[in-house]
Amino acid sequence: QVQLVESGGGLVQAGDSLRLSCAASGRAAGNRAMGWFRQAPGKEREFVATITWNRATYYADSVKGRFTISRDNVKNTMYLQMNSLKPEDTAVYYCAAAPDSGYYYKVYDYSAWGQGTQVTVSS
Repeated sequence: QVQLVESGGGLVQAGDSLRLSCAASGRAAGNRAMGWFRQAPGKEREFVATITWNRATYYADSVKGRFTISRDNVKNTMYLQMNSLKPEDTAVYYCAAAPDSGYYYKVYDYSAWGQGTQVTVSS
């Protein structure tokens, strides 16, 4: 099993930046594709970004050009650098690990989830 712990959320103003981290531990944590999702109140969990083991990346259109996903395979840690934040980015952000090193962007493709970290962007 893979355990995931997010950190770095908080309250910021529109236009500010924030960096989220996701520390992974457990079996074969470093060989998996990983992703970030978010869920706003009353809405379904939605895809934000994903990164494969060899660092290929894919983003949702809503964050493309503003967010950057990265990973450090030695530290087993994934990051999400969020710039030019908007109020509509407000949500609980979850990191997730896929069963293998494929290219995934659906919630059901991911088998392990963190507890989530709140990001609130005020206008």
